[in-house]
Amino acid sequence: MNSVFSNKTAIAIFVLPTLLIFCGIVLVPIFVSSYYSVLDWNGVGKGTFIGLDNYVEMFTDARALHSIRNSFLFAAASIFIQLPISLLLALILASSVKGEGFYRTVYFIPVLISTVVIAQLWSKIYNADYGLLNTLLDNIGLSGLAQDWLGQKKTALVASFIPTLWQYVGYHMLLMYAGAKSISQDILEAAKIDGASRVRTAFSITIPLMKPILKVCLVFSVIGAFKVFDLVYVLTGGGPLFATEVPSTLMYTTIFNTYRYGYGSAVSVFIILECLIFTVLINKFFKTE
Repeated sequence: MNSVFSNKTAIAIFVLPTLLIFCGIVLVPIFVSSYYSVLDWNGVGKGTFIGLDNYVEMFTDARALHSIRNSFLFAAASIFIQLPISLLLALILASSVKGEGFYRTVYFIPVLISTVVIAQLWSKIYNADYGLLNTLLDNIGLSGLAQDWLGQKKTALVASFIPTLWQYVGYHMLLMYAGAKSISQDILEAAKIDGASRVRTAFSITIPLMKPILKVCLVFSVIGAFKVFDLVYVLTGGGPLFATEVPSTLMYTTIFNTYRYGYGSAVSVFIILECLIFTVLINKFFKTE
């Protein structure tokens, strides 16, 4: 067995199929999109080279800038709302509460459901005529708050945040739960003997030792927020009046509705660079810490 792992030729042979698949479905599309992004091309015939004009237009177009702003708001909501809730649930479950396995399964169920199905479910909840939310508000005497949640600019974006946060709380919770469970019980018992409360133990021992998994959750959360598409597209399609537009929906509508493949490719390259830059920054921050 050791001879196989020390044989570079054998290692290369085993790695080659995966490397080819990775290049075919990840690297090649990125390079192709980068090439299209410097063209004025409608998807048919030969494109015209225009340099960085598509990128200049993207950073000077109010609609594109608004979509980028929305993606940052999605990321902020994920970091400051979703992850703290996930961490709290993980710490509670990791403390060996009664029904630990049941709650762990229940919280993770939304992750297993298709995002399109979840978007359809929440669109029914938000429905202005028969939606569960408005019905509940009517029944508790708050009918004045009932409204078309996805049809108004002032509420559509927040209404789009909630299903995303709800769906992936269980995902991050499970990762953090595994991290908390991996901490040696001897350390926690020593803290308990020294008189440390559960809150003090969590902030002084458990959470600091969970930093590697917290970094992973933060990276996944930020990248997921930057490339969110299906839920927003099914819920609102980017409307009303582009209120919920994000770069991925802008890319889709630009390419398939207006046939501006060059500009849409520039948006896709921006999403890739955005995710890459923030991943590097997060890794650098945790490495410094």
